[in-house]
Amino acid sequence: MTVAFDRDRVTDSAALLREERARLAPAGRPGRGWEPAHREVAELCATPPTDIAGVLTRLTIAQKIFDDLPPKAANRVAAFNSLYFTITDRVAKLLTSEDVKDPAFLELLDVEFAKRYFDALRRWGVDDDATPDAWEVLFRRSRSLKLSRLTASMLGVNAHINHDLALALVATWERTGAPADEVIHPDYLLINDIFFEEIPALRRRYSTAWQLRIDHLVGDLDDWSQRVLVSATRAHAWDQAQRLWQLRGDSDDLARAELLMDRVSALLGEALIGADGIVNRIGALLRAARNSLRRAWSALTGR
Repeated sequence: MTVAFDRDRVTDSAALLREERARLAPAGRPGRGWEPAHREVAELCATPPTDIAGVLTRLTIAQKIFDDLPPKAANRVAAFNSLYFTITDRVAKLLTSEDVKDPAFLELLDVEFAKRYFDALRRWGVDDDATPDAWEVLFRRSRSLKLSRLTASMLGVNAHINHDLALALVATWERTGAPADEVIHPDYLLINDIFFEEIPALRRRYSTAWQLRIDHLVGDLDDWSQRVLVSATRAHAWDQAQRLWQLRGDSDDLARAELLMDRVSALLGEALIGADGIVNRIGALLRAARNSLRRAWSALTGR
C-alpha cells in the first residue's frame, strides 16, 4: 500500500487544528506536574514495562498515586487509570485463550500501548512541552471537579486510542515485521469484545446521578452507540498505523503525520468537554427547578 502525502496540507491542517482548539481550551499555559507526588510519578515512569504483568503492576501503583492526589479519591486521571487497568486485566486473561492466534503479538502491542501512557505521564511531570496535546486535555484538568469522571475517562480513552494506538502498532510491527492482517488482525479485533463487555459497567461506575438517569432513559441505545464508536475508532487506528508504517522511511513526514494525529485527538477531547459541560448545566438547571417546585409545594401544603 502506498500513501500519498501532501506535506504542506498536513502542516497547514495541524496549524488550523491548534487554532480551533485554542478557541475551545482554557486560556494560558497549563501548569504541568504531579505535585505533591512528582517524585512518585517520576519513579513509576522511569523504567518502561516489558510484559503485560509489568503494565498491570505499574497501573496499580499509578492508581494509588492518583487516588491520593487532590481532589482526593476524585482525581480525574485516576478515573481513566482505573478504566485502563480493568481493560488491561481482561487482555492479560485473554492471552491464554484458544481464540488468540498470536499471543506474543497481542502482549507486545499492549506493552507498547502502555509505554505511550506512562511516557505522557512522565513528560507532564517534568514540564516537557513535548507532552502530547491529546493527553494534555485530560492532564491539565486532573483536579477539576467541573469535569465529570465519566468524561475524564473518555478523554483518556480518546488520547489512548486516537493518538497512542496507531503509534503502538507501528512500534510493534517494527519488532515483529510488516503486519500480516490475516494472522494478527483477528487478535486485534478481540479487544473490541472486551470493550463491549466492560464499557457499560465502567460508564455507569463513573456516571453522576444525572448521567445515570439519562442512561436509564435511553436504555441500550448508548451501549450500542459506544460499541459502534469503539469499533470505528480502533479500526481507524489500525488504518492510521498502516499509513504511518509507509511513512517510517522519512522521519520528517512521519513527524508531520504524528503531529496532525495528535492535534485531531486533542480537538476531539476539547469537544467532549464542551458536550459534558452542556449536559452538566442542563442537569443543574433541572435539579434547581425540581428543588424550587418542591419548596413551593411544601409552602402551599405545609408538608
